[in-house]
Parts: sequence; structure tokens; C-alpha cells
Amino acid sequence: MKALLGAGAVFALLASGVMAKPPLKDVAEVREGLIVVGMAYEISKRCDDIDARLLRGISYLNQLKARARDLGYSEREIEAYTDDKAEKDRLEGIARARLSDLGAPRGDERGHCRVGEAQMAANTAVGQLLR
Repeated sequence: MKALLGAGAVFALLASGVMAKPPLKDVAEVREGLIVVGMAYEISKRCDDIDARLLRGISYLNQLKARARDLGYSEREIEAYTDDKAEKDRLEGIARARLSDLGAPRGDERGHCRVGEAQMAANTAVGQLLR
């Protein structure tokens, strides 16, 4: 009987949301994936010699969305996250800061080209979204 009561208590805790999933912005693999896309986009926008691989980028974003669904997030939760202007701005800021740390500060076209070329040569996640 005690085992049943203990199991019931665990179930009640789970049902009450004590072990609820974190906000999507706190899911590292999704957040980092969006930052990668942002970095690739910024490079392709700033460097005339490098283009974004659009189909690959769309596929990558669809994979991120599928992963979020696999983790239990609803379409509504995913859309709310991707449509959140403040979160978009925050992620763009992170992407730009990482590019700057790599040698591509905002406004430095040549720096963006060098970083993009290095990312492609190293076959990084960012580099795979560029050509």
C-alpha cells in the first residue's frame, strides 16, 4: 500500500508540473542552433563573396523545430519562441558577439569574409550553412 501511495505522490508531482519542461529559450541545442543560423546569415549578409546555403539552412531550421517537438514542445510553444522579438534580438546579439570574438566585428566586411572562409574550411555548423 505504501508503494502505491509513493507512486501516486510521484505521479501527482509530475502531473502538477514540478518536473515541467524548461522554456524553449533554455534548451541549449535549440538555442545554439538558432545562433548558428544567425551567424551564417550575418556572414552571408556582410560578405559579398559568401552566400548562404538556403535549402540547407531551411532544412537545419526544420530539424531544430522537429527536435523541439521531440522534446515535447507544441507548435504553439515553438511559434511563440520563434516569434518573440525580444528573444530574436537577444540571439542576434549573441551571434554578432561571437562573430566579433572570431574576428568579424559588425561593419567589417573583410572580417566577415575571413571568418566565413575559416568556418567553411573547418566544416563547422556555421560553415556548413555557407558557400
